[in-house]
Amino acid sequence: MIEKLALPLLHMMDAEKAHTLTMAGLKSGLVTGKAPKHDQALAVSLFGRMFPNPVGLAAGFDKNGESADAMLGYEFGFVEIGTVTPKPQIGNPKPRVFRDKKSHSVINRMGFPNGGADDFEHNYTAFRKNGKNNTGIVGINVGKNKDQDDALSDYVDLVHRFGKQADYLTVNISSPNTPGLRDLQDPAELLPFLRQLVIVRNARCKTPLLVKLAPDLTEDQCKAIADCVMEAGIDGLILTNTTLARSDHLPEAFRNEMGGLSGPLLQDQSLNVIRSFYKHTKGELPIIGAGGINSAESAYAAIKAGASLVQLYTALVYHGPKLPRKINKGLVKLLKSDGYSSITEAIGKE
Repeated sequence: MIEKLALPLLHMMDAEKAHTLTMAGLKSGLVTGKAPKHDQALAVSLFGRMFPNPVGLAAGFDKNGESADAMLGYEFGFVEIGTVTPKPQIGNPKPRVFRDKKSHSVINRMGFPNGGADDFEHNYTAFRKNGKNNTGIVGINVGKNKDQDDALSDYVDLVHRFGKQADYLTVNISSPNTPGLRDLQDPAELLPFLRQLVIVRNARCKTPLLVKLAPDLTEDQCKAIADCVMEAGIDGLILTNTTLARSDHLPEAFRNEMGGLSGPLLQDQSLNVIRSFYKHTKGELPIIGAGGINSAESAYAAIKAGASLVQLYTALVYHGPKLPRKINKGLVKLLKSDGYSSITEAIGKE
């Protein structure tokens, strides 16, 4: 009942103010519950860890590592926090988040606003020490500061710092809101960049190292990048981040806002990229599907396209925190309908 009342009120507010208010409620601990038991059919063994279900919270929701405990209690199988940068930064000028309620879309040009690595580590350490769900699976998403010309230096710093703490690390080189960041996806730059990060990781720990990529890639680019990540020894991919593409059906004022678009309109792009990388890596590199996940059907589509796990964020804006539970229940029904006893049997089975 509270959620039914809260969502309309939050939608009446500026998008970023609504999120700030939501985070304040989650940080308070008043809404934090113990993670429930999950249906064994949804369990996924990946990266040396047992994910209780395949539905995760994408990075961007919790940039400072303040709400992992609460979100794990909402039946997420895992949570990814960040993007964290070495130094604090305020991000791009406001307003920088925009909603289109009709299409359930969001455009953001946040630019990695966060309190920096020191503040992030304080919050994360407190969660692992005192959280109700402190044994839950939490990944840490890392990025570079906007004013850092030596991108590798920032990523090396963060991989070294959080390598032993995270359940997995995600190297974010696909946000469209930090100038020059997506240039790192160019294979000529990508291979030596990833090789160096793998060397740093190997010297520090065995934590899985993932890379998050953009949906705005051609088939040839997907093939070249797939070759790079396989050769570098990366452990997995997150596909995908937000898109720069715009549908003509969107309202003109909304469509013309700069930044990355997320929501259901991203789903087809994301699925195509998942299919491409699953093909080019011969299914040997685990994929976390993200982009347009807002139902059991869309989650199942990503899994059947080749994703071992999925993530969502924008859908929470429009459907509220009960969505993970609804998706998990729906996935169990879809598995039974297709004659599968485990979600892992459906991976790549389009």
